[in-house]
Amino acid sequence: MKNKWIWIVLILALGGGGFAYWRTRDSESVTYREVKVHKGDLELSILSTGTVQPENRLEIKPPIAGRIEKVLVDEGKVVRKGQILAWMSSTERAAMLDAARAKGKEETKRWEEMYQPTPILAPINGMIILRNIESGQTITNTDAVLVMSDRLTVKAQVDETDLAQIKLKQDATIVLDAYPSEKIPAVVDQIAYEAKTVNNVTTYLVDVLPVKAPEMMRSGMTANVNFATESRKDALLVSTEAVRTGEGKPNVLVRGPSGEPTEREISIGLSDGKRTEVTEGLAEGDVVLIAQAKAKEKGVNPFMPKRPPRNSAGGGAKTGKGGG
Repeated sequence: MKNKWIWIVLILALGGGGFAYWRTRDSESVTYREVKVHKGDLELSILSTGTVQPENRLEIKPPIAGRIEKVLVDEGKVVRKGQILAWMSSTERAAMLDAARAKGKEETKRWEEMYQPTPILAPINGMIILRNIESGQTITNTDAVLVMSDRLTVKAQVDETDLAQIKLKQDATIVLDAYPSEKIPAVVDQIAYEAKTVNNVTTYLVDVLPVKAPEMMRSGMTANVNFATESRKDALLVSTEAVRTGEGKPNVLVRGPSGEPTEREISIGLSDGKRTEVTEGLAEGDVVLIAQAKAKEKGVNPFMPKRPPRNSAGGGAKTGKGGG
């Protein structure tokens, strides 16, 4: 009977040791990554998408019906108000000139001097963005022979929740999808008063005017717009991953006197999602800890024998030489 109790105590001790080993392995499933607090510039912005469009798009139509005699401009040409863009003949003049040409050069010259052609003028300062005519083409007074714009802008769609942060003359940056490496400085020129609702999302059109429109900028291009809202120069920054919330107050983990993770309360300012400004509680060069979940090892009883590995085919491991 005495030997029986000895064996029972021994078995319980061994089992308890295995359980303690399993619990220890499980508690070691969290590790910490060290990150230094540093100084840098922090800028907050609102990202929006839009389309390049002329601020004022004008279709130029001839004053009378007739025929185009000569076109003086091409697409992309910058013109001034009152500049002659093309010459045209009225229907009557075109008919007279055609009849005179049949009689010879002298008759043609006489009628050309007597009956002057009609000019087509630029109504504003701007750029020719579309040319729909060629010399000799017959037109009516309802045909848009040329299209021009005074300047190109980006019509950006801004969500109503961000509209309060958009102001007139606010700095912005335009990046065209066609030229992703080019950043175009711009300013907010106009904010729409009427909203548009698509798929239950309410947005407002914001006109973003380039400080200087580059030559590669074209009407109809897709653009991304960054509106600068707030910024901090030489701010004390920490990774946003390291900032925790306890009892409604932000804090971070630091090494305690004996090396264990210890909470330290801090005060924070701006954040761009990746980095957060620290106003109190830390100094430049301090090291904070970020908890990381380690691949959790399944608890294994050290007193249980391991099963032999299985090969890729799913069968037991084979030994010996294969036959021919």
